Amino acid sequence: MTPVTYGVLDLTALRHNLTRVRTLGGRARVLAVIKANAYGHGLITVARALASADGLAVARVHEAIELKQAGITSRIVVLEGFSSVDELNLLIAHDIEAVVHNDQQVRWLENCSEIDAITVWLKLDTGMNRLGFCVNNFQAAYQCLSDCSVVRSKMILMTHLANADSIGDAMTTRQINRFNSTVQGLSGEKSIANSAGILAWKDSCVDWVRPGCMLFGASPFSDKDSCFFNLKPVMGFYSRLIAVKKVQKGEAIGYGGQWRCKKATLLGVVGAGYGDGYPRHVPSGTPVLVNGVRVPLIGRVSMDMLTVDLADCSDAVVGDPVTLWGVKSLLVEEIARYADTIPYTLLCGITQRVQFLKNVDNALSINDD
Repeated sequence: MTPVTYGVLDLTALRHNLTRVRTLGGRARVLAVIKANAYGHGLITVARALASADGLAVARVHEAIELKQAGITSRIVVLEGFSSVDELNLLIAHDIEAVVHNDQQVRWLENCSEIDAITVWLKLDTGMNRLGFCVNNFQAAYQCLSDCSVVRSKMILMTHLANADSIGDAMTTRQINRFNSTVQGLSGEKSIANSAGILAWKDSCVDWVRPGCMLFGASPFSDKDSCFFNLKPVMGFYSRLIAVKKVQKGEAIGYGGQWRCKKATLLGVVGAGYGDGYPRHVPSGTPVLVNGVRVPLIGRVSMDMLTVDLADCSDAVVGDPVTLWGVKSLLVEEIARYADTIPYTLLCGITQRVQFLKNVDNALSINDD
């Protein structure tokens, strides 16, 4: 039985987007970023579907351990690195790689008795002012780690772009130049580009690229949707009508009575709300597809339901399909604009009660991963 509200994962689209990364990234190897439950798409399912990537990246140690315990054999990197000796020992025990970005991590590595046990991605802060060694301290950290017996000899040198989603911003060029001048003469592969870098800043595509949102068919740019870059949405978010009723002119709809009918209205009640991850704060007028027809949301989104005006879909009946986002005619980027947020927030916000189905050769099956 198909749930009232559910997601569909198009794993063919996911692999298509990986192919686009390889095309745009040139000869760069691909570290696929699947943190935060693979941007809400399911960590293990996505990891298996991206087995052809050159590596996988997560934010935290427990995510990497979960991948290992699920039998994922891909190269795995923890982007936040380790924040205790216990976490370092876990990474070593499971052959997981780590980003090193502060002096305390270096000290823990220097005091470790293991030999040739962990691959390090050494992070330079080129201006984002979040994680990473400053320019003045980077080479000293590099030398310490080069002399550290637990660190494997082939370090990867990396930075992270702060403003790459703003194409007219000169900050990205400054970051790339700062990175190149700082690492000049140091051995090791290099990594700069995130999704926005891959799509718009070719000089950032070096030995490794680190795509995140673009793998899932979402654009990092506010003025260009995923279709512009030939990316395909991986997540479809769906529900169905659970009631259809006529409401008289002047009647209020939903909590707070913020929306009143200016005329007699055919109202549709959709079985999805913020308890499923649909944004509560979207305004009336936000589009929803009922039987493929765009209709406006009206009234306040509640925990389990939202309401729509069916004037343009007057033949709708209970049980008819509703698309909340995830197809070419209603991309998650469009809903994000109505919600005054970014697509990542919506994708990551899908709640645990939403079951995901897998689209395999156009057939839907419950995802039990």
